[in-house]
Amino acid sequence: MKKIAIIGAGTMGHALALVHALGGCADIRLQDVSTEALKRAPGLMQTALRTLREAGAAGPDKDDAWLAGVVHIVPDLAEAVADADLIVEAVFEDPEIKRQVFAAIDQAASDQAIIASNTSYLDVFPLIPARRQKRAAIAHWYTPPYLVDLVDIAPGPETDPGVVHALRDLYAGMDKKPVVLKKFVPGFIANRIQAAISLEVYRLLDDGVADAAEIDASVKYGLALRMPLLGHLMKADFTGLAMSQHAQTNRSYTPPPVRGRSDRLDALVADGHTGVMAGRGFYDYGGRSPADLMRERDLKLLQLKQALKTIGEIEAEPSKSGSPTVQGGNCGHMCPQRDHWEHSL
Repeated sequence: MKKIAIIGAGTMGHALALVHALGGCADIRLQDVSTEALKRAPGLMQTALRTLREAGAAGPDKDDAWLAGVVHIVPDLAEAVADADLIVEAVFEDPEIKRQVFAAIDQAASDQAIIASNTSYLDVFPLIPARRQKRAAIAHWYTPPYLVDLVDIAPGPETDPGVVHALRDLYAGMDKKPVVLKKFVPGFIANRIQAAISLEVYRLLDDGVADAAEIDASVKYGLALRMPLLGHLMKADFTGLAMSQHAQTNRSYTPPPVRGRSDRLDALVADGHTGVMAGRGFYDYGGRSPADLMRERDLKLLQLKQALKTIGEIEAEPSKSGSPTVQGGNCGHMCPQRDHWEHSL
């Protein structure tokens, strides 16, 4: 797939254009209804590209002139998708907006084009015209996608398996890490786990158990140290599954009901301390600019990724036993018993 249309030039859209350019796609059209978004996009891509070059993650030939020759700003959607092999939908997470975008794509795109939605939580398949269902899937990225390699690929009820395989192979060929789900679930995998962690973290804050620095230290120096190498289930293998089973059976702590809010979080937002963009959130960033903070984050993440690549992975294959399944979901695949968002929390 060489001709790519990215619909939406905002936070994710412009970054996805850069990802596909670095991945070897030769003709990328970036479209948005907002002229301001289209004006900002080249500068944002250039800034990210400079950071990647500085860290050695992009070659010196990947300069602004190269980028301008690969990524083309196209204000008109019909022109952007006209002969595209892959159309990446990255517009605002509003069902009606997405429905309108998919209808416009349907009018102008080739019948053979693959439509990949970057939706974070919406079930977009009911929003896509019926005749496009077989060539449509979700390809969900994490921000910033030029650093975070995970891509969630999820089929709809009628998606041709070949489309899923094509997306998986495309992104694996870019040295990304595509994870293929058997069906769509809101939040996919990483976001569902992150949501469960957030619920407990905010509870600990509100109950006065520890402050933000102590909680983050527990995550960074306890959980996170092992996660890049082992994940969660391989870590359980190293601990011993009998011990994990015993802990489940005899646990002395039952998570409280979901509150849906946090006193500490509400207070910070009310005071205007909304995070890095405001200069302060759970931490005070000492007046440093968001651009400076994000550049430092990006460079450190790139160094971490390189170190992990050097270390390598523990070689193992998924076990074929111990995986009870039930028929479930709207896709007709055999899916794990715990297949609902609320069960995972």
